[in-house]
Amino acid sequence: MSEGIEGVRNLGPKTAAALADVGIRTRADLEAAGAVEAYLRLRARGGNVSLNALYAMQAGLMETDWRHLPDEMKTALREAVARA
Repeated sequence: MSEGIEGVRNLGPKTAAALADVGIRTRADLEAAGAVEAYLRLRARGGNVSLNALYAMQAGLMETDWRHLPDEMKTALREAVARA
């Protein structure tokens, strides 16, 4: 069984609950959707979703602290969101 989304590094309880609301309940769900798609689902759900959530999800999948995500990766993530 896959790890629950609340166990993914960098994700707090509010983000985990919001992700569950958009159908991302496990680490495997997040891996399948990817950080960009998950972020887009959160934005479509409404409310204030910062880019930090995008960075946190990507870094969580990489099992690193979101503050250590390379600037090039942050740029690539923002560009992918803009293209979507």
